Amino acid sequence: MFNLFVYLSNNMKKKIIIIGSGFSSLSSSCYLAKAGYDVTILEKNSSVGGRARLLTKDGFKFDIGPTWYWMPDVFEKFFTDFDKKPSDFYGLEKLAPAYQVYFDRLDSLLISDKIEEIYQVFENEEKGSSVYLKKFLKAAKFNYEVAVNNLVYKPGNSITELVTFDTIANVNQFFKSISTEVRRHIKSEKLIQILEFPVIFLGAKPSNTPSFYSFMNYADFGLGTWHPKGGMYEVVKGFVTLAEELGVKIKTNQNVEKIVVENGIVKGVQVNQQFMEADFVVSGADYHHSETLLEEKYRMYSAKYWNKRTFAPSALLFYVGFSKKLKNVSHHTLFFDSNFDTHAVDIYDTPQWPKDPLFYGSFPSITDDSFAPNGYEAATFLIPIAPGISDTTEIRESYFLKIMERLEKLTDQNIKDFIIFKESYCVNDFVKDYNSFKGNAYGLANTLMQTAFLRPKIQSKKVKNLFFTGQLTVPGPGVPPAIISGKIVSELLMKNSL
Repeated sequence: MFNLFVYLSNNMKKKIIIIGSGFSSLSSSCYLAKAGYDVTILEKNSSVGGRARLLTKDGFKFDIGPTWYWMPDVFEKFFTDFDKKPSDFYGLEKLAPAYQVYFDRLDSLLISDKIEEIYQVFENEEKGSSVYLKKFLKAAKFNYEVAVNNLVYKPGNSITELVTFDTIANVNQFFKSISTEVRRHIKSEKLIQILEFPVIFLGAKPSNTPSFYSFMNYADFGLGTWHPKGGMYEVVKGFVTLAEELGVKIKTNQNVEKIVVENGIVKGVQVNQQFMEADFVVSGADYHHSETLLEEKYRMYSAKYWNKRTFAPSALLFYVGFSKKLKNVSHHTLFFDSNFDTHAVDIYDTPQWPKDPLFYGSFPSITDDSFAPNGYEAATFLIPIAPGISDTTEIRESYFLKIMERLEKLTDQNIKDFIIFKESYCVNDFVKDYNSFKGNAYGLANTLMQTAFLRPKIQSKKVKNLFFTGQLTVPGPGVPPAIISGKIVSELLMKNSL
């Protein structure tokens, strides 16, 4: 007991600055504050949440970034670490259907919230496919348990972190792709796209994603799709409330201009032209940008390194207010009426604007009245695009018209005449708001050569007491991985401060 008192007393003297206020930063701040550190978050924008900020306009509201709430167990584990639960901060509703997928005019499949109904959807589309799906999901559940219980909470320091009895027994899963596995057993292109869709959350093509990542299919069909009442920003607010209860200080409009290092040891940051002292610095900002805040001799990764990485897509987003309720769409609706492989080539192989892009629509006001005035609809549309491509007002407008025309055709309704307003967000905005490398939206893709210990390191090897967290380091892109990354960095920092 005395040793614990001494440990906490010593830590209370140690100041930690965290750059950025996304989920990984908020997560790490909670763990570090609980351990007794003096923690301050510095956010360059006027509101917290990083990519998960909120847009409000004319009685409408939109989650600017993440709109999917998957892997609820990760959120539960986070709050349990503080003797809390998600319901202490926000309510959750399981979506039924989980989502809808369009393939042609009025030709769509509804993915139920019940697994037996999903089996039936598969069987109706392709006789015998439900038998394979049951086997596939049994393996996916096993992979999920292996990943969440044994792998994703590791710091990514060594290949030995991946060596367990289960991974050795199933090592072939790391050397064949999701796409190869699915296409061996399923012939229907519709079902193939549905099974390949979840790995998009990992930021890579299914053909480049190890089949081990089928655990995302269990996250999809097994754990379901949820909606935080009030939207994803309510989750952000929950994290902020917890952080502040633990003593974290959160400051907005704080532009960090430099990470100050003396003799290889971090001393603090220069923010808004003022020096702020710290014993440790954790950057939850874009990893590439964070290293540009250092003198070149203290950077671990060169420009050549970053340019050779496979990045997850950027995105062209539209936030649209409609003066009527829309029909034939669900809360989450995927529009797969174009060729995915062709679109993927335009993102990963020959980066350019896609000719006929797949796109996604979120219509949260179907489920949640808080998103739009009565009788109106709030919608977010997302087109995955290659990071770093040209972003102009004219290009944005042309793609908005494309997807509105397709939306009208696919759902058989007049839509354009009921648009009240639209706001767009694209590559230039990701760079401006988040200092995002090439305007990427999701970080580094989880390809085989960018998994676990092969991702940029959480702890700097050149600067003592400097750490990184978020979607460009372990475990990868997405909200649940960001939360996990925050826990990993905090544990590593505490271990190194003893």
